Amino acid sequence: MSTSTATAAPAPANAAAALDPAVGEVIEAYVSTFNETDPARRRATIARAWVPAARYRDPVMAGDGHDGLDAMLAGLQARFPGFVLKRTSKVDCHNGSVRFAWSLGPASGPSVVEGVDFCALAPDGRLQSVVGFFDKVPG
Repeated sequence: MSTSTATAAPAPANAAAALDPAVGEVIEAYVSTFNETDPARRRATIARAWVPAARYRDPVMAGDGHDGLDAMLAGLQARFPGFVLKRTSKVDCHNGSVRFAWSLGPASGPSVVEGVDFCALAPDGRLQSVVGFFDKVPG
């Protein structure tokens, strides 16, 4: 069984996947897409992290393709201004699958939502799909 395990968060952008730096770069770009409020820069980061036909699903949001992902993220940012997504665990990767834990909340405050994302990588190493699960949600 071949497993690539990354360093613990918070980590420098290149340290997310110690055995495969490309996976770490894709995951760091993915996290950046949630936090980038400039539409042009967010779209460029989406293109860097995701294949054009990518899919995102979690219990409350869904996005398909670069346009759908961008609209989903813009909506999230409008609903929760000032919130940031942070990776809170190491990045585990094997056989084209990736998982990591994250938190979402005010930049200088406690997290409001926490969860785990499970990702499938496309042959070119970018994200093909992400399925998010929530571990902590507001009451």
